[in-house]
Amino acid sequence: MPQPSDRPTDRAGVRRANLALLVRLLRRHGGLSRAQLATLSGLSKATVSGLVAELEIRELVQAGGRHEGGQGRPGQLVELRPRGHWGIGLEVDEDHVGVTVLDLAGTATTRRRAACDVRALGAERALDELAALVLAARSEVDDVAGIAVAVPGLVDTAAGAVRLAPGLRWRGVALADGLAARTGFPLDRIVVGNDANFAALAEADDGAARGCSDVVFLHGGMGVGAGLITGGGLIGGAAGEVGHLSLEPTGRPCVCGRRGCWQTAVGIDPFLHSLAGPGDLVHDPSLDLAQRTAIVRRRAQDGDRRVLGALVQLGAALGHGVAVLADVLDPRIVVLGGYFAPLCEWLAEPVRAELGARSVTAETGGPRIVASRLGFAAVGTGAAQAAIRPLLDDPTLATAGAPVSVEA
Repeated sequence: MPQPSDRPTDRAGVRRANLALLVRLLRRHGGLSRAQLATLSGLSKATVSGLVAELEIRELVQAGGRHEGGQGRPGQLVELRPRGHWGIGLEVDEDHVGVTVLDLAGTATTRRRAACDVRALGAERALDELAALVLAARSEVDDVAGIAVAVPGLVDTAAGAVRLAPGLRWRGVALADGLAARTGFPLDRIVVGNDANFAALAEADDGAARGCSDVVFLHGGMGVGAGLITGGGLIGGAAGEVGHLSLEPTGRPCVCGRRGCWQTAVGIDPFLHSLAGPGDLVHDPSLDLAQRTAIVRRRAQDGDRRVLGALVQLGAALGHGVAVLADVLDPRIVVLGGYFAPLCEWLAEPVRAELGARSVTAETGGPRIVASRLGFAAVGTGAAQAAIRPLLDDPTLATAGAPVSVEA
């Protein structure tokens, strides 16, 4: 949590930091009185009153009900004005595109996913689909703070471009430029990031990894990606491309051109082929990942032996890679996301067994294996959070009725 600053060297900077502190407190706790904000922030009541006044002018907060606790007269609650500023999160994977819209309080007001063959579409037509999602979302909300796009691959965040996404067969795609050109949205408010990284941050913010500073988040989809958090900070670069760990050098061919990559054993397609024949409903291309996983889950609950056997094999293959990551990173928690999450009750035990057999961290207890709380919504939620994060970090970006005073 940001801390109040009393350094007089940059009064405007101090004020921005303190405004951000109040916004995050309101986002975390909901409506608070000015006295409560002063207590939680460590700022004086007079300073809090001035900051709240500015946030009201900038249309970021509004008056709520009255706080009845404590002594004396009930205090007027301050709450975020959720319907004024929005973050749009886009996600693209081999089999779908999607959009999530979050308000300032972090509540999702829109979630849409459309099944499609993104690889067959190609980058330009996929950009058309993403732009259509943006335009539809913008027609439903007021002021959009930002847009973030989640991609399964290596990205250049500074350039807003996809460096390499083997599963999509994209290389050097100027995603932010393409979206800006198609939507008219300012380029400097479009962010491009890795899907598993966005999902990991969402889980750490308000999911299964909340309060934990050393996390491995595994996103199961057509392949497997990882968001890695160490010491409370996200490891960037190519660190999350764990799907291409070569665990079986003579194994199946991978879309990257190599053999035996981890994702050839734990991606959704090899898993589904292990439990059902070609004509089975789980292979229906009109069904998205969540729908196909739901079918598998129902069969597991019904005791289907082939499905249960396939889940044990999947858990063992997952555990092989998790053991490698555990020995390198020593996480406190491993979060199974994407299609792994609804199946975690069957996967966790074989994952733990592989950890015990392969990882030295097992000798000290090893990481906890848990299901994502956000499930299939994690990527879109994380992207939408990233889209609105600049406003949370600097509320002065909301320019409505900018104040005259710059007192902290």
